[in-house]
Amino acid sequence: MITGPILTAAEMRAAEDRVISTGTDVETLMVRAGTAVAEAAWRFGGGMDTLVLCGPGNNGGDGYVIATALRQRGVKVRVAALGEPKTVAAHAAREAWGGAIETLEGAEPAPLLIDALFGTGLKRGLDRPVFDRLARLAAAAVLRIAVDLPSGVATDDGAVLSPVPDFDMTVALGALKPAHLLQPAARHMGRLVVADIGLGPIESRTTLIGRPKLHAPAVDAHKYSRGSVGVIGGGMAGAAILAASAAQKAGAGSVALCGVAEGGPAALIRKAEDAILADERIGALVMGPGLGRDKDAEQRLLRVLGSRLQLVLDADALTLIGASIGRVKRMRAPPILTPHEGEFQRLFGEGSGSKIERTREAAHKASAIVLFKGPDTVIAAPDGRVALAMPGPSWLASAGTGDVLAGVVAAMVAQGLDGFEAAQAAVWLHAEAARRAGPALIADDLVNHLPDAFAACL
Repeated sequence: MITGPILTAAEMRAAEDRVISTGTDVETLMVRAGTAVAEAAWRFGGGMDTLVLCGPGNNGGDGYVIATALRQRGVKVRVAALGEPKTVAAHAAREAWGGAIETLEGAEPAPLLIDALFGTGLKRGLDRPVFDRLARLAAAAVLRIAVDLPSGVATDDGAVLSPVPDFDMTVALGALKPAHLLQPAARHMGRLVVADIGLGPIESRTTLIGRPKLHAPAVDAHKYSRGSVGVIGGGMAGAAILAASAAQKAGAGSVALCGVAEGGPAALIRKAEDAILADERIGALVMGPGLGRDKDAEQRLLRVLGSRLQLVLDADALTLIGASIGRVKRMRAPPILTPHEGEFQRLFGEGSGSKIERTREAAHKASAIVLFKGPDTVIAAPDGRVALAMPGPSWLASAGTGDVLAGVVAAMVAQGLDGFEAAQAAVWLHAEAARRAGPALIADDLVNHLPDAFAACL
């Protein structure tokens, strides 16, 4: 399982510079990187004939090391270069290869293609003849491996600077980069592997969401000690029931629902809204799924914003909040906001920069935990910490799955996790339940697989 920090291009350079300042030279880092990629290629490709594409920089130098290491394993390997090496370390790696070097234009395909043209720090797209040739060689290969990042991808924001083939594996060198997880670049990565190149411990304010460490109820637990959740529903009963059911299936011992008279599990407690707001045992309150957007819903939201409760605000609540975002900032407990792209823009504007930067700025502006949903989910805390999720199953693009997520977030808060941890745990459980539910899932299936996902974290 991949864990650890996520580094921008500048942070990666700084990490490498720290290691170099202690006496490790660039050539040593290059040998470590290339050897690690060769090992991954050997395991993944089973020794099939290989073509390594080498660029002029240090990423290309890694490619020469990869080719040398595979040749030593008995692999039939060829090298095609875009041009002469432009760094001392890359030139040394090419000399160590010592074998024939083809031109990119004249290279014939091989079953395994390794792209070491350009990696971290690319500022512009590939020239048309280069990406055309890369695309043709990739299309003719059986397996495709990218070194650090596929050529044509921007490191820090996941932008695709020029057309990028789909790879079967990407070997991140030293640490993950934002582009490994941010769309549209992330869809081209295939399986992600992180190669240890000896950078040592790395601190970063941006990390990967991992499997949460959850706990079974204590021997003397009761329904309220396990966590109590409130859900305020409205005109669309199904959405609120999904959120409430998800909170139950994600471990909350008691879930109270108001605004929906019928439906849902028999174990749901029906309470009046005032009773929920006054209940000191409620550890988290979900509002938004199925709420509606009329004047009555708006007044109910304003009343909830004045409460002492830890809020999870989703769907209609995010649309209604509008000018009341200032009230969110003044709340005693930072709320957890769970917008998708459209809701995010209505709350915070389009903004600029990467999704990481936009989410971090929004969390600071609102003094809230912001769980920015999508195919590349990003979570930010007001203090600047950010967590990114591995891509979840695409089957999650289904009505009601966001309502389920809101309920799981509330269950995690009610069971004692702080808002930032709760949001991360919920995102992991949500994706795991989706994997277990399988293709063509609906939100109800997701709810039913939450207990199994929870059990995987005990």
